[in-house]
Amino acid sequence: MASGNNYYLITSLDTLESLTSAPPLSNAEFMAKVADTPGAGALVEVLLLSDDLILRQAILAGEIQEATPAVLTSAQLTDEEPLPEYLVSTDSTPRRIAGDALWAEYYRHASNVAKQYRCNFLIDWLAYEVAMRNALAESRAKTLGLDPNEYLVEPQLGSPDSFSSIIGEWSAAVNPLSGLKVLDRARWDWLSRNDRAYSFENDEIAAYAAKLMLLHRWRRLAQAADDRQG
Repeated sequence: MASGNNYYLITSLDTLESLTSAPPLSNAEFMAKVADTPGAGALVEVLLLSDDLILRQAILAGEIQEATPAVLTSAQLTDEEPLPEYLVSTDSTPRRIAGDALWAEYYRHASNVAKQYRCNFLIDWLAYEVAMRNALAESRAKTLGLDPNEYLVEPQLGSPDSFSSIIGEWSAAVNPLSGLKVLDRARWDWLSRNDRAYSFENDEIAAYAAKLMLLHRWRRLAQAADDRQG
C-alpha cells in the first residue's frame, strides 16, 4: 500500500456520496490541492491524466469545443503542443485503431507509477480499466466478425474479472450515451468497494481522485444527454 499520513488532508475533503452528486471541486483544483503531498501528488496526477486524455479525444473529434485539463496544458488538449514524452508511442507496428497506441503508453506509464509508489489501489484500478476496455473491444470485434486480438491494449495489465453482465447491459443500451452510463455505474460500484476508506494512506487519496473524475465524467454525459433532448 502507498505510504502517507494524510489525516488532515483527507478529513478536509467533501464526501463523494453518489455518482449523481455534484463534484465539490474540479479535477484541476484537486490536483493543485495534493500536488505537494509526497507520493499522493504523483498518483493523483496519473489518474487525472486519464480524464485529460478523454477530453483531448473529444476535442480532436469535434465532440466538444473546450475543456479545462488537470494535468495536460490546454494546448496539449488541442494538439497544438506535443504530449509528454512518456505518452509518445514506441510501438513499431501500426495499430488497427490509431488512438490505441496512446492508451497503451498511458497504461504502461500508469503501471510504472503504481509500482514506483507501491500503490495497490492504482494497480487494481488500472487492471480493472484495462480489462473493461479490452472486454468492450473484444465484444465489438466479435460483433463485426473481426479478430479481437488485434484490438486489445496491454492485456497483460488487465484483471481476470468477468465483464459479461456489464457488456450485456451495455450492448442492450438504447443509445451510446446510455451505454457509457452503464459502464460508469459499474466503475462507481467498483470504486465504492475498493476506495480504501479510512486508511488515510495515499491509496485513499488516489481512490478519491478516481471517484472525483468519474463524477465529472457523469456530469458531462448528463449534459450531453440534455443537449440531445434540447
